[in-house]
Amino acid sequence: MRFALDLIESFRMAIDAIRANKARGALTTLGIIIGIVAVVLTLTAANGLRDTFRQSFSAVGSDVIYVSQMPWIMMDDFFNYRNRPPIDLKQARELESKLQGRAIVNPYLGERRDAKYRSEIMEGVQIIGTTEKQLHMSSAVPATGRFLQPFDVTYKKQVCVIGSEIREALFGSANPLNQMVKLGRTEFRVIGVMEEQGGSFFGDGPNFDRQITIPISSFVKAYGGRHGRLNVDLAVKAPSSESMEMVEYMVIGEMRNIRKLRPTEDDDFAINKLDTLIDTFNNMMGVVLLVGLLVTSISLFVGGVGVMNIMFVSVTERTREIGLRKAVGARRSSILFQFLFESAFICLLGGLIGILLSAALTAVINATLMPASVSVLILVIAVVVSLTVGVVAGFVPAYRGARLDPIEALRYE
Repeated sequence: MRFALDLIESFRMAIDAIRANKARGALTTLGIIIGIVAVVLTLTAANGLRDTFRQSFSAVGSDVIYVSQMPWIMMDDFFNYRNRPPIDLKQARELESKLQGRAIVNPYLGERRDAKYRSEIMEGVQIIGTTEKQLHMSSAVPATGRFLQPFDVTYKKQVCVIGSEIREALFGSANPLNQMVKLGRTEFRVIGVMEEQGGSFFGDGPNFDRQITIPISSFVKAYGGRHGRLNVDLAVKAPSSESMEMVEYMVIGEMRNIRKLRPTEDDDFAINKLDTLIDTFNNMMGVVLLVGLLVTSISLFVGGVGVMNIMFVSVTERTREIGLRKAVGARRSSILFQFLFESAFICLLGGLIGILLSAALTAVINATLMPASVSVLILVIAVVVSLTVGVVAGFVPAYRGARLDPIEALRYE
């Protein structure tokens, strides 16, 4: 009971001391405010990058395996992959036949061309040649019009489905359906517009809103594959996320048979999954976040040193007060907690102000740069860090004040 009363009295005296020195307390909190703003914005930026990454690759599909000539993330020398034989449409059809009823196989080709509608030109648009099965590979659907149908592929129809950025750039507010768009030297009729899927996380990564999808048969007819040489990528959708591993083994086995590889030969194709990108991204973000927090911790350290200096001054100024309190029976713990509460409250106040500033800056980042928000976890971390800095910075001055001899303290001038 007495200990609780001592804590209450120490807290009251700490608040009175801060009120008596408002200007000094305000200047002391400045270092903590800067440190907390730096920490919160670092964590907020990391969350924003993570959300943008997930949004950018949401169309890739978490239950889809991608078979390519080269891996998405190259751990070895590029020349180890460059000389691999390409995957052609015949091999794609063979894999589709062998996995029929067990997985959906969708071949696709890619090429960059300029898109032109009347006087409007959009340079470097990604042209994707694929089939109607593309709709099974992601959750994206046409916002208006329709997607490719089997007869479009069978009869090599010169039709296309455009992304939302293509529509805005070429057509503006006009209706693009049934209009003719020139892709390179070939014209295609617009039959649909895909819903907006968000921008790309990487500058040169996939931006699904800047893509135009055409039948793969029409792609071969118009462009003949990359540099006149077909190199097909395959998307294989598993029945469920739980069956991904089994489907992956089946794909590897069937592709080795199709490409006539001997048991002793390494795979001459790559299996790519969204997990590969996620793991690479998480590792990268872990390093970036660690470096960011180390840099921002410097400002917190400087702020903590400032609090410690002020607390030393505060203890020195109140030496006679400490001696008087001890003379009338105050315990060392009461003196210790009085100054710890004072330093902790100063840092907590700075932390709360820093959180408010961070929230405002986060709103600006969210409106101008990327998706960002201050989560409850980040707020808790900011408060805990503020209190921790306050306790650590104030402990030595508080301990020094608590250890003062009452007689010597009363004699202090």
